[in-house]
Amino acid sequence: MAPPRLNPRARRDQYGSRINRDHSPILANIVPWGTILLASLAPFLPFITSAPVLPPLGLLFLVAWRLASPGLLPLWAGAPLGAFDDLFSGQPFGSGVLLWSLAMIAIETVETRFPWRTFWQDWLTAIAIVAIYLVAASLLAGIEPGLMQLMLILPQLLLSIVLFPIVARVVASFDRLRLLRVRTID
Repeated sequence: MAPPRLNPRARRDQYGSRINRDHSPILANIVPWGTILLASLAPFLPFITSAPVLPPLGLLFLVAWRLASPGLLPLWAGAPLGAFDDLFSGQPFGSGVLLWSLAMIAIETVETRFPWRTFWQDWLTAIAIVAIYLVAASLLAGIEPGLMQLMLILPQLLLSIVLFPIVARVVASFDRLRLLRVRTID
């Protein structure tokens, strides 16, 4: 007489569904880079304004990913991602490469100096990086320094301050997607 067949789900304990699972290497590698590249395409959104209003979403996503998962993006990632952003942002080519690389170095310096962080420190770090980026990018684009320059970048800066917590939340949800476990077959 053969033993009775049991339902496979009945044999699992509360942790059985997580046994023999691993992170998807495709998701783990593509999600951070892909979200930053998609955010860099934001200038293609159909907004018509007389002055730049849209914040640098690609940079916000880069900073959010770097602050959320410090070891995920290598230090050199600012160069290729900045080059891609330069292609679509309208900035002179090379400004994003330089400024995004400097932003990655600045975040690395802050993380080395302050290994413990809170949300407020991450927010201040991101806003400082975006503010310096906006001023430096406008100078590299040939805008003369002065009150008019400040008036041009002020809406972008204010919108960046407001949007960073939302971007950080979106990056956190994409990070959960990136760490999704898939069943491996042995």
